[in-house]
Amino acid sequence: MSGPWAVLLTWPARRWLVALAAAAAFVLVVAVPTDLIDTPVFGREVSPTWWAWPSLLVSSLVGGLLVATYVRAPSQPDLPASRRGGWAGGLLTYFAVGCPVCNKLVLLALGSAGAMTWFEPFQPVLQGAAVLLLLWALRSRLDGELSCALPVPAGESVEQPSVG
Repeated sequence: MSGPWAVLLTWPARRWLVALAAAAAFVLVVAVPTDLIDTPVFGREVSPTWWAWPSLLVSSLVGGLLVATYVRAPSQPDLPASRRGGWAGGLLTYFAVGCPVCNKLVLLALGSAGAMTWFEPFQPVLQGAAVLLLLWALRSRLDGELSCALPVPAGESVEQPSVG
């Protein structure tokens, strides 16, 4: 494995723990208000689709990895922050797995019949776009770890991960 994805192999345990915690938080932040996890606070008029949980888990895993890229490795200089697409991918996941007629924005724009006729069949496209945006954002962050190192102050040395 080479390229930006190989950087994942050089991550310390701290980053992997952050990725796991962020993925779990992502699941809760999306699954509770969309009623994939049943609570007395939120309800759903239309049952979840068969693909709602698998797609949420994929988005959560990629989102968790993306969040972990913001954790600085001890041997790594500060990298410039890149905020490309991650927030949009999370928001699209929320709309993709949510109930089409429970979303007030969709109801205002399309009405309940439009939500079921137009928005519900479009939700898998939203989820596909969400995963692509999250993967693109993750790759951008991993590319940043492979790019030229920032200048290191005199007298200090910084090891760069050796990748393929």
